[in-house]
Amino acid sequence: MKRLYIPLLAIVFVTACKSKKEEAAKSQKPVTQQAIVDVLIASPQTITSRVEANGTVVSNEYVELHPEVSGRLTYLNVPEGQYIKQGTLIARINDADLQAQLNKTKVLLDLAQKTEERLGKLLKVSGINQGDYDAALNTVNGYKADIAYTQSLIDKTVVKAPFSGVMGLRQVSPGAFLTSANIIATLQQMDKIKIDFTLPEEYGNLIHKGGSVDVQVDAGKQLNTRATIIATEPQVNQSSRNLKVRAILQSGNPNPGSFVKVYIASGSNTKAILIPSGAIIPDDKNKQLVIVQKGKAVFVNVKTGVRQADFVEVVSGINPGDSVVVTGILFARPKAPLKVRSVKTLEQMKG
Repeated sequence: MKRLYIPLLAIVFVTACKSKKEEAAKSQKPVTQQAIVDVLIASPQTITSRVEANGTVVSNEYVELHPEVSGRLTYLNVPEGQYIKQGTLIARINDADLQAQLNKTKVLLDLAQKTEERLGKLLKVSGINQGDYDAALNTVNGYKADIAYTQSLIDKTVVKAPFSGVMGLRQVSPGAFLTSANIIATLQQMDKIKIDFTLPEEYGNLIHKGGSVDVQVDAGKQLNTRATIIATEPQVNQSSRNLKVRAILQSGNPNPGSFVKVYIASGSNTKAILIPSGAIIPDDKNKQLVIVQKGKAVFVNVKTGVRQADFVEVVSGINPGDSVVVTGILFARPKAPLKVRSVKTLEQMKG
């Protein structure tokens, strides 16, 4: 009786262990859960593709005011930041020696003219020969030339505003010894603001005189305005292969030298499919989107085109009517079931 009892206990023990292992295995079986996602129905949109370029604000006229001759600065009139008219006297270099030379030559000219007049009267009555009169006349003309030359040197000691504009900051002080290398101040004409920008030569067909471009003059405040193209540099830059273009700003008053963004329209597409940029899954070689087919996630390779602030154009890989996953992408797995929470629109996906 004892012998039968022991094997019976062993059988019960083995059966109990097997039952526990089966229950543990069942409890460890993964439970498939549906990822909750939002989708966007792919549909054709009309978009305008644009070429972006970097530009610089340029004043209509700009000049650095230098003295033409060396000498001590005896007069200075630089109203910093103020508007001055053309011809305004800005600076004067010491010209005392030139003025003395001019006065001396004028005295000699006066004497030479009187001599020439006397000899002219004598020549009429044959009191002198023609050669003596010609020498006196030549002396008069020589002194006149000396006066003109000295006066031109005096004019070079004066610096005047070559055009009306706004004065910059003063760079020198009265009494300083200046040479032609010294900058007294700058003068800029601000009534017309130019935009200079460069563009790859392949887009040269988009540029023509009188055409318009969009200009973002303040990236922080998103201030946009228009500019009209007035000229293009005929030769392409040989190092960068870029074209240099100049345009006149139609409105706004940015500071010369400021950085701006220039946008040139390159055409429109009425059948473009736009997808939020965040829906694109970058890969080493491809770009992918997740679409919903028969309730499951399907990963497809796509090619992109024009990029905008929040969206990107999908050139190939999906078709109009496809449900593109735009949220919950990280939880999607190939062929795994998906639960669509809502259908989004492009307006809802902005920003």
